[in-house]
Amino acid sequence: MPCNTMSKGKLIIFSAPSGSGKSTIINYLLTQRLNLAFSISATSRAPRGSERDGVEYYFLSPDEFRRRIAAGDFLEYEEVYADKFYGTLKSEVERLTTAGKNVLFDVDVVGGLNIKRFYGERALSVFIQPPSLAELRRRLEHRATDAPEVIESRLAKAEYELSFAPKFDRIVVNDELDRACQEILSVVRNFLAE
Repeated sequence: MPCNTMSKGKLIIFSAPSGSGKSTIINYLLTQRLNLAFSISATSRAPRGSERDGVEYYFLSPDEFRRRIAAGDFLEYEEVYADKFYGTLKSEVERLTTAGKNVLFDVDVVGGLNIKRFYGERALSVFIQPPSLAELRRRLEHRATDAPEVIESRLAKAEYELSFAPKFDRIVVNDELDRACQEILSVVRNFLAE
């Protein structure tokens, strides 16, 4: 079946630097009546705590992950560390869209652009941008979950990620969370109504 079949759901891709509020915004969207489902990623890392296969992630061994890469099973993937892969399975998206769901993605900028390229007009790519790097630093420090060197690493990565923003369909500046949520809700509703 072609990608633009009307009976299938649409795709909404979110990318943002760490600390931009992306997860909060996605969780807000999931509470709205938009027939949304969150795309579960695959990983080659071991489950943590009470994580379950097919709920938080699809857990694959590094060898199985490589085999599935070679088979072309992924829309996008990244080897974050040696033998630690993360990626989006085509079969997961197909499962959700065939059921008529609209699929939400929380992926890095390169993965987001790859998904957009694959699905074209059936996908909406949204970049959540912090008001400034200084504000991003303040948010990361306020979270108090990362060591100073981790914050510096996240800020350096954020600067790189911000360079991709113009390649996304929409850029939403999260300078005030309630306003950003309302703007994104409007953008997503309009896209789903097309």
